[in-house]
Amino acid sequence: METFIIQGGRPMHGNVTVGGAKNVALKILIASLLTDEEIVIHNVPRLRDVFSLIDVLKSLGVHASVEGNTVRIRNGDALEDPTVPLDIGARLRTSSMVLGPLLARYGRGNVPNPGGCRLGARPIDRHIDGLRLMGADIVYNPDDGFFHATAAKLHGATVQFPKNTHTGTESILLAAVLATGQTVIENAAAEVEVDDLITCLTLMGASITRKDPRTIVIDGVSKLHGVEYTIMPDRNEEVTFAIAAAITGGDITVSGSQLPYLDAFLKPFTKAGGVYEKIDATHTRYAKNGCIRATDILTEPYPGFMTDWQAPWAVFMTQAEGISTIHESVFESRFSYVAELKKMGAHIDFYDPPVAEPETFYNFNWADRKEGYHQAIRIHGPTNLHNAVLSVDDIRAGASLVLAALMAPGENYLHGVELIDRGYESLEDRLTQLGASVIRKHEEVEL
Repeated sequence: METFIIQGGRPMHGNVTVGGAKNVALKILIASLLTDEEIVIHNVPRLRDVFSLIDVLKSLGVHASVEGNTVRIRNGDALEDPTVPLDIGARLRTSSMVLGPLLARYGRGNVPNPGGCRLGARPIDRHIDGLRLMGADIVYNPDDGFFHATAAKLHGATVQFPKNTHTGTESILLAAVLATGQTVIENAAAEVEVDDLITCLTLMGASITRKDPRTIVIDGVSKLHGVEYTIMPDRNEEVTFAIAAAITGGDITVSGSQLPYLDAFLKPFTKAGGVYEKIDATHTRYAKNGCIRATDILTEPYPGFMTDWQAPWAVFMTQAEGISTIHESVFESRFSYVAELKKMGAHIDFYDPPVAEPETFYNFNWADRKEGYHQAIRIHGPTNLHNAVLSVDDIRAGASLVLAALMAPGENYLHGVELIDRGYESLEDRLTQLGASVIRKHEEVEL
């Protein structure tokens, strides 16, 4: 187990560079299955999830080498048995996305039920249903935990998602680029990270057009070629550092800033008392001005306030004057961090806002919601958080507890920070450069 020991209460100042977007890096790595030519990817974050996915691809015969933040990757020979081993594929949810490329290239593939952060049910039924519309025969075997899939030849189809799905959209994109005919994705995800994947696939020879924010048209081609591509910086990291500056009374300049795609964050940030200053196209300065004010947040698919931002925002709002609310509409279970913040003295309670038609309002499958779950929290502030011993159980919640620990005077212990390593590269080093006191300690777990 990895542990952070954080001495809180220090303002953070200086410059920091955000890493490459994990959600883009993983999908472009998977795109290596679509061509026999080499793909060179720059600005790849050195994350546990990235290395786990490279292991998945290597199990399928792909050759990969990593030097710094550059990955060189080339598909291998056609596989007799394109199966992702259970112990490798179950490490992360993205492993299931290799199924489309395997069907497109080899006509078959077997992938285990995927893993990843515990953010509710997160079913992949939307991905599977889309592949079936394209001609795939897919059966889930509960005895071995695998999806077994075959397809004589994937063909174009109209895939209309009932709910917004980022990975579902990308799964169909990765399958459709080599399918016969035209595929139309309706109610497609509009995130800029999806567009970054589309740009890379287009440079590889794919024919993809976003007709409007929610409609993507793919005309299948017979072959894709290699590419050298630099992925976009990570917006989630920028939000994390912006909030770090505000809650510690510091001043942080972000290099690799994605300001044009942060409008849904910047509006409530400035309303709450945060300050941002555009220095140039890739640099933005963050701080705060005076007291922090309460806000009401609803998480939504892009271009709304991202679900990945709500846990850091909750930490921010513990310092606000008055009562703030966060209403989570994307996942049915994303408040695991609340119990940990309460250990630090935060005053937070759960509630369920009245919603007339929850089955259509919420982006998750309403039937998956478990008894006792709540969709919103009230945060009463301001609260002087105190030091504590904390546990991490997903990436963004972990980063949020780091933020809380940076603010709380005294010595804070965060156990399980290997989960943070799945989404933030060398976070402790970059925080230390900004003036924080963060020490990583490896601890053996007694069984």
